[in-house]
Amino acid sequence: MKLFQIEEPEGGPTDPGAPGAAIGIDASGAAAEVAMSIGGNATILTDREGFESNLAVPAIGAAVAQWQELFEAARLRAERALARPVTHAVIAVAPEAYDSANAATIAKSAQAADLLVLRLIAAIELAPGIEPALAAAMLAEDLAPRPALWTG
Repeated sequence: MKLFQIEEPEGGPTDPGAPGAAIGIDASGAAAEVAMSIGGNATILTDREGFESNLAVPAIGAAVAQWQELFEAARLRAERALARPVTHAVIAVAPEAYDSANAATIAKSAQAADLLVLRLIAAIELAPGIEPALAAAMLAEDLAPRPALWTG
């Protein structure tokens, strides 16, 4: 009789306290886009067929609950696409939405959606010639906390 061992991908369970993925969210238009970057290569994340969701961006001055709903849906889209937890985000907003009152509402609602905002930025301040979601994702990759390396 032969025995074999089955292991989890990547060798075993991960540290539940480790930071999850960092994403870019472009909330500067009528509908938000979500992106992820690895090694400076960013891509827009989409919902799987049958799980499509509308990521409608709330109006300027909208309540925390409306922004929270957007961020929960964006996080869910990313987690489904990446098959891993998402904990951090860079959020790009329209220039007219980039004020202290709106920034506080966005940060509070992102936190309520279990996302730590790495940076809130006006979309026009991101790299020119690149879609804001992609530029935000590349910035998120740069700003994301790194898991501690094993030093055994």
